[in-house]
Amino acid sequence: MTATWELPNATDPVLSVRQILALERVLAGDPEVVAGTAHLDRPVRWVHVAEAPDVGVMLSGGEMVLTTGVLLAGDEHKQAEYIQSLYRAEAAAVVLGLGRAFPAAPDAMRRAADRCGLPLVVLHRPFPFAELTEEVQSRLVRRKFAAVSLSESVRTALTGLITADAPLQRLLDEVAVHSACPVVVTNLAHRVLATAGERSAVDDVLRDWERIARQAGGAEGDGWIRAELAGRGERWGRLMLCGYRGDAVTGRLLADRGAEALVLHRMLGGGSAHSWEEQSAQSLLTDLVSGVVPARQLLPRARAAGLPVNRRTFVPLVVRDCDPARLERTLRLLGLPGLVAELTEHVTAVLLSLARDQDADALAAHFATRLHGEAPPDATVVAAAGPCTAWDDVPAGLREAQHVADAVADTTTGLTLPAVVRLKDVHLRGLIRLLRDDPHVQSFAERELDGLLRANGTGAGQDLLDVLRTYLATGRNKSRTAQLHHVSRPALYRRLEAIQTRLGVDLDDFEQAASVHIALLAHDAQQQ
Repeated sequence: MTATWELPNATDPVLSVRQILALERVLAGDPEVVAGTAHLDRPVRWVHVAEAPDVGVMLSGGEMVLTTGVLLAGDEHKQAEYIQSLYRAEAAAVVLGLGRAFPAAPDAMRRAADRCGLPLVVLHRPFPFAELTEEVQSRLVRRKFAAVSLSESVRTALTGLITADAPLQRLLDEVAVHSACPVVVTNLAHRVLATAGERSAVDDVLRDWERIARQAGGAEGDGWIRAELAGRGERWGRLMLCGYRGDAVTGRLLADRGAEALVLHRMLGGGSAHSWEEQSAQSLLTDLVSGVVPARQLLPRARAAGLPVNRRTFVPLVVRDCDPARLERTLRLLGLPGLVAELTEHVTAVLLSLARDQDADALAAHFATRLHGEAPPDATVVAAAGPCTAWDDVPAGLREAQHVADAVADTTTGLTLPAVVRLKDVHLRGLIRLLRDDPHVQSFAERELDGLLRANGTGAGQDLLDVLRTYLATGRNKSRTAQLHHVSRPALYRRLEAIQTRLGVDLDDFEQAASVHIALLAHDAQQQ
């Protein structure tokens, strides 16, 4: 006769043999493992009470079989065959209740179990099998319910975010909250597109990403769980839980739910893998420019994003008025490794990574010339800082390139500029851009222009500032200034006299005019 309690299927949370033997109710039966001790971590899906000697044909794998062995007593051949049939059926373990049939563990069953690697457990005290099955069943049902509840909770949360048109990062953050471990999204080349989780833990993962990426196609284990990202017949990436500490089945559930959400997010217009690469580069370069995160902490992210970083020369560039897609296309055509990210509207950062033996200035000029050749004259500005051989110098280089690009955009003097503009090419205006946030420079500008700034709220005050700006930018050319402001020469003279009176300066004196010009450049730079 047999009695079967069917528990969750193989995709549901389970208990191991070891966990079951540690239950309080089971310990009351004084269990002893007499064979197969190396296999106690096998998962148990079902508990099956059976006295039939041919019970193996009724199993489908993962069962813990409970028996008194009453029909096996006195026949060592049947005892060995019983163990072998359970092994062939992939049972998780067999529990033998000692009593009238077997006062001690039979040697034939123990030897067979050792040969097969099947855990054989004996209960030294009388123990109702119903209590064991009730205990295991209730725990597995609770785990089943918890898994279903978690699955629905994650699905509901992610679906809500997608409905609210949340960005990719928000979805990943939600997965990271439930998994309590770093979450990484990669393309098929193992390049990191996005991450989520505690920053220090993510950095630890990315620091060793080259090794992890090499093993990404292998078997899972030690909490590394991956789910493929695919849709409409195309596989385009994977989501990975890195170092998940819960049971593997729940981890698999979380990874699958996260992958489903990412695929749906993409299908509903949330971007392609390529656009996710752009977001990754944008996040990295924005953090580098801001300086909020130390450059050394960003190095693992750069390496994981596919940027070569070992023994390289980095060239920080900032390009104005050029489509980022065209910048990426030009990099590919020229075979130049680098990252591209739009910092603000019309302003894009490019970080080139070149071998130490390459001519960084020449390659930057070649890149800029190619861009200028595809754009209308003067439509694109390529600004650069000097090459950096140390990664820690990259943030300052990117900021310098951005200042240079801004200075070129601010200029009204019609300078003839080279293909790659550097700080030396924008002269005083470039220096002021670099120093505009210095409190001393700000105080200087306020003090020099105080007489006009106090009246700047009026139309007359703004008009005088505009006239002063043009007058100084044209090299104090009165005729040109009058022409640009559509006023007569006498009218211009009256305005210049009013400016000098308000500021208490003589604009015909070169040093005083230069001081006012510098103050005005600083004031304008601070308004950007």
